[in-house]
Parts: sequence; structure tokens; C-alpha cells
Amino acid sequence: ICIMEKQVLESSQERTFQYQDFLPSLPVPALDESLSKYLDAVKPFLNQEEYQRTEDIVKKFENGIGKELHQKLLERAKTRRNWLEDWWLNVAYLDLRISTQIHCNMGGPSPYIEHCWPPKEGTQIERACINTWHILKFWDLLRTEKVPIERSMDEVLDMSQFRKLFCTCRIPGVTRDSISNYFKTETEGECPSHLVVLCRGRVFAFDAIHEGNMLTPPEIFRQLTHIQKTCHSEPDGPGLAALTSSERTKWAELREYLINLDPKNLTLLEKIQQSLFAVCLDDSRPHATPEDYTEVTRMGLAGDPTVRWGDKSYNGIFFSNGTCGAFCDHSPFDAMALISMSHYTEKNIIENEGKWKGSNKVRDIPWPEELVFTVDQKIINEIGYAKEFYYKKVSDLQLVNYAFTSFGKALIRKQKLHPDTFVQLAIQLAYYKCHGRPGCCYETAMTRRFYHGRTETVRSCTMEAVEWCKSMLDPSESTYQRLQLMHQAFAKHNKMRRDCENGKGFDRHLLGLLLIAQEQGLPVPELYMDNAFTASGGGGNFVLSTSLTGYTRFNGSAVPMVQHGYGFFYSIRDDRIITSCSSWKSCPETDAEVLCRTVYLCFQDMIQLTIAAQL
Repeated sequence: ICIMEKQVLESSQERTFQYQDFLPSLPVPALDESLSKYLDAVKPFLNQEEYQRTEDIVKKFENGIGKELHQKLLERAKTRRNWLEDWWLNVAYLDLRISTQIHCNMGGPSPYIEHCWPPKEGTQIERACINTWHILKFWDLLRTEKVPIERSMDEVLDMSQFRKLFCTCRIPGVTRDSISNYFKTETEGECPSHLVVLCRGRVFAFDAIHEGNMLTPPEIFRQLTHIQKTCHSEPDGPGLAALTSSERTKWAELREYLINLDPKNLTLLEKIQQSLFAVCLDDSRPHATPEDYTEVTRMGLAGDPTVRWGDKSYNGIFFSNGTCGAFCDHSPFDAMALISMSHYTEKNIIENEGKWKGSNKVRDIPWPEELVFTVDQKIINEIGYAKEFYYKKVSDLQLVNYAFTSFGKALIRKQKLHPDTFVQLAIQLAYYKCHGRPGCCYETAMTRRFYHGRTETVRSCTMEAVEWCKSMLDPSESTYQRLQLMHQAFAKHNKMRRDCENGKGFDRHLLGLLLIAQEQGLPVPELYMDNAFTASGGGGNFVLSTSLTGYTRFNGSAVPMVQHGYGFFYSIRDDRIITSCSSWKSCPETDAEVLCRTVYLCFQDMIQLTIAAQL
């Protein structure tokens, strides 16, 4: 602590990464506590007999193999500041062989239509250059470590994910992908400073720094206009970017094939990998209003695969009617880093009324270079197959992104309720109403209080939540009883969230024990083979995959975790709640539109309940 205080005194301004070395290591929870929480979490999905059986399995695990695995996990944790980090990256992201662009990436709309930039034809390039410039300013702040350190209740949070926003790319591998990150702070050395631009199946690059100074919006405008004019007056390019949407092993093999076809292709791929981020000029014109972001979110998450590089950590997407969005590989960071950057960008855009107020002077800067890949008929055919596969899959995606405008955080807080828990319980009630049974649910909690901490699972479907849902559907229940049960469900959820944020969740712990068994070549313990494990969502089987995207104007979306599930993502503002809900059309029993509308009815029911109680 003394060293930390000394550092603070020495520098009047904190540096973004200055506390990284002082963050606590990720703890390993106590085995008995994790198993007791696990038993609690499986209860809603089992009858008495099944629960008894699972309880026996858990006891056996705790006193037998589980104990040994836990010891080995503690050994691992002694030599690592974050015992989970590499494992999580591999298991949750890099080992996946499905199309990660479809199944893992996150996308979302920019909220500029609500203030400075209503949809308007002919504004695409102008808005793209202003937005891009503000993101470059954020990159500059990060390079000089001037991005403010984030805190939660005065505790410093890990800032390492911010390093992956720029100059970062996922590289496909035959059995496991990797992430290349070329970002460096000014003290660490040189950092790539070029942007890549995708337009009509072609890829261009230009440097964002000229003679030591960043390009201004008028200079970026010149570059983007040049690219757009070139593309609009000539035939479309091959659309090589679509290959990033393929299944991973397929893309890895095609990437190798491309490199063998012409070594110059490797140089071009590396140029894309090292770039700050991708600027995507998309010809679509998605409809968007402050109450309905559905189309722009859909195009952001599942739009034209030839004008986005699915493996880049950040793609800024600019549509031809002046709406915009973002599309990101999820493996290097979680949504909050992205939202912090987006919030910064938006604040500056609003302060300048969406305009550039500086000099219009344009220096004599080099024109963008086109990255022309050597392709043959095989690659051209493969791009065709990739697009066909992609469109077939995304056409099955049902997605809605609406604003609930009756109330928001202000009224919920006035009722002395936690806004995030309020939404989570509404999702539980809505699922119960639509499906007549409890829905196992994954809510993201962040563990950034710890070194390189990312996430833990809050399992929102508790016995307390289920009891309350039943009371809401039972006409004979009194308002008083419903309210009591609701407060119990709130208290339970709030405690779980706190536990998870403090490294006392159980999902990552159970994963660690399983991975130790695998590394030791041991058989999979019975606990993981038990029906209760899968039925309650374990092993990536959560029917509801949910996350709060914060309390700003930004929200995002991702696809459901399972075929018969939903993705449900929401941001909570003072006067409204923006929700994005996804499901697969090919599943007859799920309907994103119906679930979303039902959640809105549940918001009303819940607030009515608290108001009725006060009368």
C-alpha cells in the first residue's frame, strides 16, 4: 500500500495501467462452499428423487476425487496470478470450431440517432470520419495512459482488457485459434497506427498518423471518400473478409492455402491483423428510431460478411443512411471495455454537436493503398460457399431491440430496488409465463477486481425466484405474499452477484476442477455427467444467456447459447430500459418478440406490485 501511495503522490495524474501489478490474484473458492451453492442452483430443475441422487453424487465428489482436484487447483493457483485466464480463453473462445463470427461475436447499434445524427442519406463518410477520429483520440489516451482507471466501490478494477481494443486480431488455427495483439503504450514502444477500410468486397489501408500528427476528420474524410469513389466506380472486390465467418478449422486451412498461393498474401493478412481497427462502409440502410433499434442491431450483428473482418477486435460499421454500429470479436475482451470507449466517443461527439469544429486544412498525405490479395478459382468458390453458409445461418436468427419507455432506473431506485436485479427477475417471470417452467439463466458478473479478471456466472434462476414466479401466476396469492417473495428473490440475487464479483462464484471453480481432471488424463467425474449439471445450464447449456450492458446509451447483442434458448441483453437508463432479445426461428418453442413483450408486461407487474404495497 505504501508503494501505491508513493506512486500516487509522485504522479498527480493516475496512469491507466499503474495499479496492474498491485491487483489481488484471482482466488480459488472453498470447495464445500462452491458445491453447496451448486446444489442450491440445481434445485429448481429437479424433483425430490433426482435432487437426492444429485446430492449423493456431490457428497461423493466432495469427499473423493473433488478433494484431490481441488488440491491440484490450489497448487496451480500458487504459481499464477490468475489460475483461470489461459483456460478460460481457450475453452470459452479459442478452442471453438464453430463459426465464432456468428456464435461468439458481439454487435450493437450506436445511439447517435437519438441526438446529433438522425438517419440521413449522404452523411455516411462525414459521420464515419468524425466517429473514427474520436476513437483514434481514445487510442491516443490509452497510448499515453490517460484513460481514467475504472473503480467499483472505490476498488481499482483491472484495465488490461483495454489493451486489446486496438491492434488486436484473432488468428484461426487448425485445432485452436490464437490472438495477436500489437498494442503498446508510448513507454513500451512503437505501436501500429494504420486503419483498414472495407468497402464493396475490397480492403484498403492508410496511416492515421502523418509526420507525427494524427489525421484530422477532414483528412480522414479525404481518405474515405477516395476509397468510396474508387469502389463505386469499379467492379466489387472478391469479398475475402467473408472467409472469417467460416468454421474455424476451415478458415485456418484456407488461410494457409492463401499464404502458400502467394507469400504476399501473408503480408496483407498481417497488415489487417496489426491495424488499429477496421472501418466498414456498408451499403445497407437499416431503419432506426430511439424506440426501435432492431434493424441496425441486426445489421451490426449479422450484416454483410464481406465488409467486416470478423476476427478483428473492433469493426466500426457505417451504413449508407448515416446510422452506425460496432462488431467485435469477443475473445480478447468483454463488453464493458468496449462500452467505456463508446461512451467516451459519444460524450465527445455530443460536446461538438456531431460536427468537426477545427481546421479544414488537409495536408498532402499519401493516398490509401489497396490490399489486393492473390486469389484463384478455389478461393473464389470458397468465398461463395462461406457467404452461402453465413446467410443460411443468420437468416434463422430472430432479433428484436426495443426501448421500454414507461420508466427506468429512476423509478426502480425510488422503490429501493436494484435495477439489474429488477430486470433479471422480470426475465425469469417472463420465461415462466411463456414456457410454464423455470429457465436456467446465465448472467455475466465481472471479476475485474482481480488481476486479469473477466467474468463469473450469476445463475439467476434461484428457488426464491421460482417461488415468486409461481405466486405471480397464482390468482389466490395476496399482494403482501407476492411482495415478500419478491424481496426474498431480490436479496438472493444481490448476494449472488456480490459473491461472484468477489471471486466466490462456483461455475468457474467447477470448470477448473474439470480441466484439472482432463489435464491429468482422469475420467470425467460423475458430477459433470449427471443430468442435473446440464439441466441447470452447466457446460454451456443455459437457455437464457443474459447480460447488463451498463447504464449508458449503449447496448449490444449476441446470439443464444443453445438452439432452444434466448440471448437477452439490456441497458438501463433513468427513463427507459433498452432490451435486445435473440432466438432461432427454427426452434418452434422460442420467439424473441414474444419473450421481449412479455418482459415488458412483467416490468409493469413488478412496479405495480411495489406501488400497491405502499398504498
